[in-house]
Amino acid sequence: MESSGELKRTHSCGDLSAKNAGQDVVLMGWVQKRRDHGGVIFLDLRDRSGVVQVVLSPDAGDSPGSSFERASSVRAEYVLAVSGLVRRRPPGTENPRMATGEIEVATTELNILNTARALPFYPEDAASVDEALRLRYRYLDLRRPECWRIFNMRQRAAALIREFLTKRNFLEIETPILTRSTPEGARDYLVPSRVHPGEFFALPQSPQLFKQMLMIAGFERYVQFARCFRDEDLRADRQPEFTQVDLEMSFVDEQDIQRLTEEMLAYLFGKFLDVELSIPFPRLTYRESMRRYGSDKPDLRFGLEIEDVSSLLAESSCRVFAGAVKSGGVVRGIRVPGGAGFSRKVLDELTQLAVEWGAHGLAWFILGEKGVRSPLLKTIKPEEIDALLSAMGGQTGDLLLLIAAQRQTAEEVLGRLRLHLAGMLDLIDDKQFSFVWITEFPLLEYNEDEERWEAVHHPFTSVLEEDLPLLKTHPERARARAYDIVLNGVELGGGSIRIHRRDLQEQIFDAIGLEAQDAQEKFGFFLEALDYGAPPHGGIAFGFDRLLMLMLDLETIRDVIPFPKTQKATCLLTGAPAPVISKQLRELHICCSQENKKKEQNEEQTDS
Repeated sequence: MESSGELKRTHSCGDLSAKNAGQDVVLMGWVQKRRDHGGVIFLDLRDRSGVVQVVLSPDAGDSPGSSFERASSVRAEYVLAVSGLVRRRPPGTENPRMATGEIEVATTELNILNTARALPFYPEDAASVDEALRLRYRYLDLRRPECWRIFNMRQRAAALIREFLTKRNFLEIETPILTRSTPEGARDYLVPSRVHPGEFFALPQSPQLFKQMLMIAGFERYVQFARCFRDEDLRADRQPEFTQVDLEMSFVDEQDIQRLTEEMLAYLFGKFLDVELSIPFPRLTYRESMRRYGSDKPDLRFGLEIEDVSSLLAESSCRVFAGAVKSGGVVRGIRVPGGAGFSRKVLDELTQLAVEWGAHGLAWFILGEKGVRSPLLKTIKPEEIDALLSAMGGQTGDLLLLIAAQRQTAEEVLGRLRLHLAGMLDLIDDKQFSFVWITEFPLLEYNEDEERWEAVHHPFTSVLEEDLPLLKTHPERARARAYDIVLNGVELGGGSIRIHRRDLQEQIFDAIGLEAQDAQEKFGFFLEALDYGAPPHGGIAFGFDRLLMLMLDLETIRDVIPFPKTQKATCLLTGAPAPVISKQLRELHICCSQENKKKEQNEEQTDS
């Protein structure tokens, strides 16, 4: 029980029901509403469990009128302690919209534990308030029952995952937050060391090397709800600090990790949402996913698959198509069932979008009742149109949209166009959960700015054994033993089989242009660990916040994080990031350019 002066809390507001009628209770909470009806005051008292109505009359309770008088001064969000008798509401006054709507508490004593200033907004109205204002007063926003529901469910989901993994002999182990900066991946958040001037810790982007060393240490099965930090551009499903469920296992291959992940998600969705997932999930190679959906995180809740018609149009009389293929590009398109009804305005808008996304244009063919209509009919042969309709399954009433471009451009533009059309045509079932594994990612990609190869996932990802010779001859063709799990078009998590031999790890470092001396300086501790009996191992990490956002059908990841940052990586509640005083900078042996600029300006003003 919780106390306030002489009162001790006996019940939570939302836990009361008709079964408690006739009981004396002590409640504590916040005033949600106050109503004065003809000398009788009604208060809706709220705590985390729910809301209950408390009633005060002038002649009830302690020394005559004192509690009633105090209630007269009460306003929204005051914090109260009340004592009284639970009774059924008079017939006809029940409130079916409240879980406690059958009863009320006839109050005999009321104490004001704290007052509240005039509110910038009422918690119950927060959903309609501008997000910036809600984040500025996040503690008020979090008083919403919807927020309590979300964070109760967050705790429940975490408990179910832990329950599942504990039964499968995973050990939950924490890894360091202050670690060494590594040059791969997103930008690190750096922490200066006072004890070692000029040197820095980094906040972890993931526990990658530590979890691998736990496998080298023989723990075999590790899990962590890991806090991760990445200094990158933000969007609706991304935050600078976030939580990921991080798994690593020894003596496994890709199928073992994928199977365990599927079983864990099926367990979570079944217990949490009462949704039965069909496992195993479908699998697509990276190349197949890009060809069919124009994305490495495809949304499979609708069709509109991309068709490759390059071979059909390689010798086309239409120079746009033939020229693209001859220059090493492709011709690909989407069949839009029922799209023949699109107006010319809509077709022009789709064309403009394609151009904005990088294409030179968008070819379209309307398959109407009176035949095919298209601006290209004068330049393309009838037999080529027939072959196109046959290859793409075109039927009367359909619309065919084609792009002729280099492969990467065609995939990107058609992938975005596919999603745009699905939204436009309302093809997406928001109640469906569609998982897919994407496998065999490229191991390396070329960084034009730095003129070197770099790892697509990270440089500790193993290469398919049959592709190992390609590292020297055609690095762009080498495939990684990497895999992502995608839910409804959102990358939920990713992982790989790791490199467990020093010689192969050094080969990968060499392939990405990391010279032996640099590799030793940055990763010497890890290379050394690989010399001491590292087992084959692999793992996966998936965004816990992102998973909850999708499971609860929320619009942004910020809704499942208690104190999120804005899309500009600022905290409106605390004003972070913020300048620090000069003394702190001196202790860290840091000279801030902004400070120098101010100093120079002051000196110039003094001289003048």
